[in-house]
Amino acid sequence: MDPVRKFRLSLLTLAIVVCGGTVGYTLVEGWSLFESLYMTVITVATVGFKEIHELSDNGKIFTILLIIFGASSLAYTLGSLFQFMVEGQLRTILGRKKLEKKINALSGHYIVCGYGRIGRLICREFEAKPAPFIVVEQDIELCRQLDDSGYLYVHGDATRDEILLQAGIHQAKSLITAVTSDSANVYITLTARGLNPNLFILARASEEGAEIKLKRAGANKVVSPYTIGASRMAHALLRPSVVDFIEIATGADDIELQLEEIRVAPNSPLAGKTLLSSDIRKKHGIIIVGIRKEDEKILFNPGSETPISSGDILITLGERISIKDLELVALGEASAL
Repeated sequence: MDPVRKFRLSLLTLAIVVCGGTVGYTLVEGWSLFESLYMTVITVATVGFKEIHELSDNGKIFTILLIIFGASSLAYTLGSLFQFMVEGQLRTILGRKKLEKKINALSGHYIVCGYGRIGRLICREFEAKPAPFIVVEQDIELCRQLDDSGYLYVHGDATRDEILLQAGIHQAKSLITAVTSDSANVYITLTARGLNPNLFILARASEEGAEIKLKRAGANKVVSPYTIGASRMAHALLRPSVVDFIEIATGADDIELQLEEIRVAPNSPLAGKTLLSSDIRKKHGIIIVGIRKEDEKILFNPGSETPISSGDILITLGERISIKDLELVALGEASAL
């Protein structure tokens, strides 16, 4: 039985015994309710105090039964309380130790500040990728939800240095601040940038003008969910086929078509080849819709003679399993095509 439920049941049992003893002494001995309650308590507690009045034979028999049931109920209640306290503390301590061990092992991960509606959806996308991430959340109730979801998290204020340090900001790949307050997002951005100057920071903006302030604070990119939502709703009416295609290609569900980006490693057999000589389209059925060069320039719909260089990011469109195979080749973890 759950320790909490067991403790509640033991308290209910003890309360029934005390009430029964009080009523019993009142009926058997004719005492007042207060006298009967006092006699019941000292009997159940087995403290050995003298009876407040001489007991009749029926009263003595009743007292014997009350001692048997009362002492058992009291012992059961104390045992349940001890179990509840010890098991609860041990579970909390051991669980937190295990969580801290996993957090300390993180590297190249994402830090999500805020587990509200936006933060929750971001975590789902990371989980579906999958990509390593940790959540920083101040609300204790949301932390319980994170516990239930099995996500790594740090409980605390993301504007404080020590909290972001606990989340491994020095080893993190990127930070996403998605709390509802623009001022809080600015403070989080300032704190994160001060701790890790090379960190990529993505910030959420709600009000007009917040984007400029967030970029001044050090955010690399600022996103307004309301602006994106309004644009998507308008395009759903004006360009419904385009919107449907984008939703299919960028969705996290288990679908055949997937739009993904793949970075070419220095030891990849793709480096130094052209799109034609790499045979990506022929052998994998994958379309290269764009290539992002190291100078951040993006080549859209590149030609067949476009060279592939180390560090390039290939924007691919194709089946999920084929993209996974191409990713292994791009990372140099598989043989040449």
